[in-house]
Amino acid sequence: MPQIPEKIHELTVGQLSARSGAAVSALHFYEAKGLISSRRTAGNQRRYGRDTLRRVAFVRAAQRVGIPLATIREALAQLPEERTPTNEDWARLSGAWRTELDERIKQLGRLRDHLTDCIGCGCLSLETCVLSNPDDRFGEQMAGSRLLPVRRPAAEGTAD
Repeated sequence: MPQIPEKIHELTVGQLSARSGAAVSALHFYEAKGLISSRRTAGNQRRYGRDTLRRVAFVRAAQRVGIPLATIREALAQLPEERTPTNEDWARLSGAWRTELDERIKQLGRLRDHLTDCIGCGCLSLETCVLSNPDDRFGEQMAGSRLLPVRRPAAEGTAD
């Protein structure tokens, strides 16, 4: 991994990519989504502050656990600009995500445990279908499939 001398306070997109492990296209995407920022040189080249390395690591770690980019952006917006997120920042921000992650883990466990029960019919009213209709929420309201489009009968004198 290329080392960047301490006296260099800004990184090119290539240096940021090499150090962070994120593709240049991913860095451009993160910037477009407001997750990281750069300044432009007189030649219109991007330059990133060294703190961007930690921000990219923060984004990638949050993505790995399934946090949506919009939620990550909201979390990063709580940090002062041009300051590297600290361990305390990560603990505070990721703590807010714990409930969402716990629920997702519960759903994935239920999916794993009941995957062999699923016949893929999509009826949404089977009492045992924890995949598409946990606790048979739709069964009490309606019957039949809600995933399939409703076919309307053709008007008289027209072909199907």
